[in-house]
Amino acid sequence: MEPVALAVDKLKSFAKSSQDFVHTLTHRPENSSSRNPIEILKRLQREAFADLMKLRNRQDKVERILSICKTSKGNPFQESSTLVRGEVDFLGALLIMDKVDEQNCDALSRAGIRTGIDSRFTFETTIGPKDTLAAEFVASQKGKGYLGEVLGQSLSLEKVLYKTNSSDWISAVAIPVGAQCRDVAITPISSHRGKGLTDLSSLGPPLLNQHSGSGIGIKVRKSNIVASLAQFVSGLGMQAGSDSMGHCFSTFGQVVCELPRGIKLSLLGLHQVPRSLSQHVSLGPLTIPVGLLEHHRAPEMVVETSAPAMIESTQEHVSTGCVALTLESEIDGFTRIEGWIEMQKSNPECLQWAVNMSDDSEDSFGWGMSLSGMVGGPTSGDHFQAESYLKVNLGKRFSLKPGLAYIADGNSKITAFMLRSNWSL
Repeated sequence: MEPVALAVDKLKSFAKSSQDFVHTLTHRPENSSSRNPIEILKRLQREAFADLMKLRNRQDKVERILSICKTSKGNPFQESSTLVRGEVDFLGALLIMDKVDEQNCDALSRAGIRTGIDSRFTFETTIGPKDTLAAEFVASQKGKGYLGEVLGQSLSLEKVLYKTNSSDWISAVAIPVGAQCRDVAITPISSHRGKGLTDLSSLGPPLLNQHSGSGIGIKVRKSNIVASLAQFVSGLGMQAGSDSMGHCFSTFGQVVCELPRGIKLSLLGLHQVPRSLSQHVSLGPLTIPVGLLEHHRAPEMVVETSAPAMIESTQEHVSTGCVALTLESEIDGFTRIEGWIEMQKSNPECLQWAVNMSDDSEDSFGWGMSLSGMVGGPTSGDHFQAESYLKVNLGKRFSLKPGLAYIADGNSKITAFMLRSNWSL
């Protein structure tokens, strides 16, 4: 029986496999048709997802490019920081002189004693890695001539300066408002030390302090030689009798030689071309009439009552200027010795000079002394003055300088007990 049962099982398995094969052939199109839409949807989904990812990548690239363009072409001040500095300077004097007259007041003016209060605020903004824009506002109570001439003035814009450092060896500066030779000078006199009691002991040669309107300058450094060249335009758009220096174009140059042991020898020069004084008209600020470049002779009509005829005379305006030589030496980190001499082109016999020595350390006490004078000046006698002071530091931002000054100007002899205080904000 077993062989028969085995044969029957084989027949059943063969019949079942044949049935399955026939069933597969019979239902294959139906099953294929039922599976194709799902596969198509899945494939479309994968392709759509890939397209979305490509679009997202492109959008990220566009946003990145726009952010770069916005940073490079946007507002240059959006990431800049503004530094604000303030300074209040006070100078008072007790004068001992025989009488109060114009001669003594002129002597005080030539000595550079300007009493009163100065308030100065500077806003400095860094533009990019190498450019700087600065605006300076000043409120002054100090007289510009003899004492008591000016009562005071409100806070006003004094200077606008833009400086760019192209590299380590060259830099340029533009001053549209309030330009001075000091702005383009190399290591200006007294920039590293404080102020003395008078202008002669604080500001160096007078040519550095002349207000020259607007100007541009360039500085070049090569090894131990530094040179500066600047061109100024002044006296344009001013009314007659204004506080203008009366010159149209000024050229300033300076060469500094840095010697061993901290010694600096500097040669400075200022050449000025006067404008025509035949007419006083106001053309507005920052206006440059090209016609002023021409040199001509300005006629002057002189009328004499005793003579019926009218005499006409001519005056030719010539260029003026001055030359200065300075020598500075730094003994240690705080003690400095400085001397300078200045000569006018219009009057070569007139010489101004000064020798200063100071110790402006950050300790509690400091000191300073100065000898200065003028030889061959407009007065009948020579001008000589000596001053000394003691500096008392009350903290890092406030200092007091009591001192004594003696002035001999012709027949005028003046002794001044002075007090200067400086407060830095």
